[in-house]
Amino acid sequence: MAGKTSPDAAPGPLAGAPGGPPGGPLLRLLQEFTMEANRYVDVAGGRKDMHRTDMNALAVIMRHTAAGSVVTPGVLRKELNLSSPATTALIDRLDKSGHIVRERNSADRRQVQLKMTPKAFQEGGAVFAPLAQHMGSAMAAFSEAELKTVTRFMTAMVEATVAARGESE
Repeated sequence: MAGKTSPDAAPGPLAGAPGGPPGGPLLRLLQEFTMEANRYVDVAGGRKDMHRTDMNALAVIMRHTAAGSVVTPGVLRKELNLSSPATTALIDRLDKSGHIVRERNSADRRQVQLKMTPKAFQEGGAVFAPLAQHMGSAMAAFSEAELKTVTRFMTAMVEATVAARGESE
C-alpha cells in the first residue's frame, strides 16, 4: 500500500469525525484499497497503452461472457456509464488494438456483439498476474472461515455501493 496508512490514521471523508459511522477504520481501509486498486490498473494498463476505461470495458466483457451473456455496445455503455459517442470511441480503440472484435448476432444481424480476442486474454493475464500472486499470498495467511467472513463482508459492501449508486442516479 502506498503510504502504508494505519487503520487508526486520520479519518477520511467516509469515516467522518468522532461519532462517525461504525467501522470508521475499516471504511478508511476500503477507501485505500479502492484507490490502490485504481492505481494498479492505471500503472499496469499504462504499460500496455491502455486507459482504465479500456481495462474496465474488458472486465465487463469478460464477466458477461463468463456468465453466458451477450455483450453489446449498449451493455458496455450502460455498465461504464458512458455516452454513445464515448462508447463508440472506446470500442473503436479496443478493436484497433486487437483486444476485441465486433460480430453480428446470427439471429439478428443488426445486433453487434463484442468479444474479447486471445490477445486480450493473454495481455490481461500478464497485467493482472502480479496482483493475483500478491493477493493470493496475502489470502494464504487467512483461514477458510476467515475468508468466508471476508467474502460475505465484501459482497455486502459491493451491494451497498450499488444501492448507493442507484440512489445517486
